[in-house]
Amino acid sequence: MKADSNSKRYTLEREAQVSEFEDRVVHINRCAKTVKGGRRMSFSALVVVGNKKGKIGVGLGKAKEVSEAIRKGTEAAQRNLIEVNVQDGTIPHDIEIKYGATRIRLIPAAPGTGVIAGAAARAVLELAGVHNILTKIYGSSNPSTVVQACIEGLTSQKNKNDYAVLRGQNA
Repeated sequence: MKADSNSKRYTLEREAQVSEFEDRVVHINRCAKTVKGGRRMSFSALVVVGNKKGKIGVGLGKAKEVSEAIRKGTEAAQRNLIEVNVQDGTIPHDIEIKYGATRIRLIPAAPGTGVIAGAAARAVLELAGVHNILTKIYGSSNPSTVVQACIEGLTSQKNKNDYAVLRGQNA
């Protein structure tokens, strides 16, 4: 009886956490394995989740059906949540990040500019809570590397207080 009430409470907490975050499917990849009887299909889904307040996560789910791959990707993304630095709807300073064959440049923009980005970078930035930013992708535009580069760029941002601490000044 007690274990049953704990499991109910766990599912209620899980549902409350899920409702806080919004998820977006960035890319679905179809893979085909050739076997004796023909082709066997499987799918992978790249999913980004975020609360539009600075918390974001990315996950990759693989399954025989698309809906199951998306569910697995969403769960993986919720397990890998990170905190990003967003100030006044944009980022503190511009940065260029290289991840694999992808180079992405993130440039802060004035209020009212909007999110100027490709589909993969747009999903990450909007779910992180960034409203005004300019981006440019150089090299590979593979959605998985663009998402990873974008997240790496957002996590490497520093604000004025971080720089003051590095210089030994009072924050």
